[in-house]
Amino acid sequence: METTHRTAAEAAHLAPPRTRRAFGKTKILVAAYGALSAAVLITVVALAVTGHTVTSFMWGRSAGVLASAAVTYWLTVLASRGARWAYLRVRIVSIIMPLAIIGVDMIPGICPAWFAVMQAACALAIAGAAFIVNGSGLRAAFPRSR
Repeated sequence: METTHRTAAEAAHLAPPRTRRAFGKTKILVAAYGALSAAVLITVVALAVTGHTVTSFMWGRSAGVLASAAVTYWLTVLASRGARWAYLRVRIVSIIMPLAIIGVDMIPGICPAWFAVMQAACALAIAGAAFIVNGSGLRAAFPRSR
């Protein structure tokens, strides 16, 4: 009983339309991140099936980015329902993932240019979400507990 009451109290601060819109935009951007990640993995699969060279890095990277998109979307949904811990993780992931994607793809010779471009599109989507979740509006909706 206590957990339900606490969850309802935590979610009460998420009622303002501006907060709901911010989470709506964030969900769209994270979903785009997932869709673009899926497109990268599908491209890698298609190339492998047609006999083109696909490295283990490309397999691992595209699958890992898709997995991170799924987890990030799940965390975003939980945060939109009032889970502060999930909100904090979305903030962290949305900052780290674009840096990691771009940083690793810039290492010379690690992946083909087309792969780096597709991964950069994924990074742009999650970076857009980072601007929203780290903005003052959503930060105010999740004040620090004392």
